[in-house]
Amino acid sequence: MSVNGNALRVTAIGIGYLGLTHAVCMADLGHQVLAIDVDQEKLARAAAGEVPFFEPGLEPLLRKNLEAGRLRFTGSFAEVADFGDVHFLCVGTPQGPGGEADLSYVQGAVDMLAPLLTRPCVVVGKSTVPVGTARQLLGRMRAAAPAGDQVDLVWNPEFLREGFAVQDTLFPDRIVLGVTREEAAAVVRQVYAAPEAEGGPVLVMDFETAELVKVAANAFLATKISFVNVMAEMCESAGADVVLLADALGYDKRIGHRFLGPGLGFGGGCLPKDIRALAASAGTLGVRSLTGLLSTVDTINQGRRNRVIEMARSAAGGGLSGVRVAVLGLAFKPHSDDIRDSPSLDVCGRLIAAGAVVTAHDPAATENAVRKLPGLRCAASVSAAARDADLVLHLTEWPEYQAIDPAALRETVARPVVIDARCALNAVQWRDAGWTVHVLGRPSEAPFSRKAGS
Repeated sequence: MSVNGNALRVTAIGIGYLGLTHAVCMADLGHQVLAIDVDQEKLARAAAGEVPFFEPGLEPLLRKNLEAGRLRFTGSFAEVADFGDVHFLCVGTPQGPGGEADLSYVQGAVDMLAPLLTRPCVVVGKSTVPVGTARQLLGRMRAAAPAGDQVDLVWNPEFLREGFAVQDTLFPDRIVLGVTREEAAAVVRQVYAAPEAEGGPVLVMDFETAELVKVAANAFLATKISFVNVMAEMCESAGADVVLLADALGYDKRIGHRFLGPGLGFGGGCLPKDIRALAASAGTLGVRSLTGLLSTVDTINQGRRNRVIEMARSAAGGGLSGVRVAVLGLAFKPHSDDIRDSPSLDVCGRLIAAGAVVTAHDPAATENAVRKLPGLRCAASVSAAARDADLVLHLTEWPEYQAIDPAALRETVARPVVIDARCALNAVQWRDAGWTVHVLGRPSEAPFSRKAGS
């Protein structure tokens, strides 16, 4: 295996969100890619050019690389082992019962692949794992592989943002490589030669640091979001405006505007899971201060959902039984159909449990949401969701909702009352159209001043 030759033969083990995105993008960089999964339906759909989740730009890229012959799919680990020079582990590490990461899928993939590795190759872990995992996997893999010490391991955490995964893979803001041997880093750098040539910095380090980079980044972002939401509570108590506060903070170059958007809080498959997994690791290592910090961040985040329920109950006159509620947004963030730990879907469930009649709209996530919350009603349009509603809740900041004509929507509702839990609607425009507007962390007559992208 030479790092100076042509494009390497690359495999992706697991074709969920991470694995399929990575496989497609590696093929688009010019590599020959073979991807594997144990789910035959996933394999068939991917081979037919279908992406089973919502990710802008991914499906056209999948079809392009299938047609070019750079990307194939298989269910055979023997074929994968025979084909690949570099094997990317892209399987999930879901949250365990105590908040810890469940490593069974990672270990299972290694146990399936390793006994078939008969020649030199590099296995690259992309999954988010507790610190110490990579070193254990390296020993486990070499003990089972016929090629023994000729099999190497690199830990290369992913930093994908849902809705921007293609861009983040092809043009990463950094490439982290945890290694024990520089030769392995050189092989993986060949895989990423094009992004590195475009200016993506490559950071080579030890296993343990590489494992911590991903969870530390997510823990920092989660802390930043929870901090601004604590300040939203402070603003509500003091009569101040958290949107103006956050904007002013963002001009401090040490802080910046990003991830200072106050509101309902964070969700999804990464931030909540990663802060709990890092807290579990910190507890195991005896770092109690970190465990306490992350527990507080998690508690603050969950509390934002409670606050929205309180606001809804107050706006409805003290009770929610029989109240018709229109919910705008179900995905945990815009430009995604992901409802994992979605704050919006959690709020919907609590409203339904309190007796409210909930009808929701989302541009991409309704099918997933109904599967998760069977009692939820969904509508194909905003106006249909809001028909005869007593209360409208804006819970996911899709651009479509910021473009709503509030005067036209007022004609469809029973009571023109809206709660903006994402601080993203033009409150002045809505009030001028006759709506009563409630916004988390803002006075009742606050102007609209949130900066785009904040």
